Amino acid sequence: MYKIKEIYYTLQGEGFHTGRPSVFIRFSGCNLWTGLEKDRPNATCYWCDTDFVGTDGINGGKYTSEEIKNVILNLWPDNQKSMPYVVCTGGEPLLQMDDDLIHSIHDAGFEIGIETNGTVSPPKNIDWVCVSPKAKTDIVITKGNELKIVYPQCGINPRMYEDLDFEHFFIQPMDGKDQKEAIKKSEKFVMKHPLWKLSLQTHKIMGIP
Repeated sequence: MYKIKEIYYTLQGEGFHTGRPSVFIRFSGCNLWTGLEKDRPNATCYWCDTDFVGTDGINGGKYTSEEIKNVILNLWPDNQKSMPYVVCTGGEPLLQMDDDLIHSIHDAGFEIGIETNGTVSPPKNIDWVCVSPKAKTDIVITKGNELKIVYPQCGINPRMYEDLDFEHFFIQPMDGKDQKEAIKKSEKFVMKHPLWKLSLQTHKIMGIP
């Protein structure tokens, strides 16, 4: 059984696939933070703004792979010519994802993307791998489609990742009370280092999940 916080249909709000209709599967649990406020001061991602605790979100629950397949099929619009797309996120989705789930999602006709912190090795046959490294962690995923740095992040110099085998490199301004300053710093970094592109969290601008 997979422990799922929520499953919902929306637009991908950030990174390479910004604006793409997607079904999001948010897995419960993370290896860098419990998700509990009492543990935030000592968490690696103390600035995380995502609720990944429990199973009480939209379509949340404990599912088999076949049940997840049915949920995402019911959420995707009928009679569409575009490739259906699922984003597996968290928390840390790779704590739970396995070959059986990947097979079931592919069997439903969906392309699979993941958003991961890169510290857990992925199963095979994931179609789009987006790694977002966090400070003071050792990433084991050194090849993929998209590498995205939340910036500025204490303890991380994005340039240390430039030799990794990724197709796209993104800088994403850190949300929060200092967001305006983070946007300015991100713009300055990208202009100085054009290997990188700017990613904005457009779903927050639009007010969608």
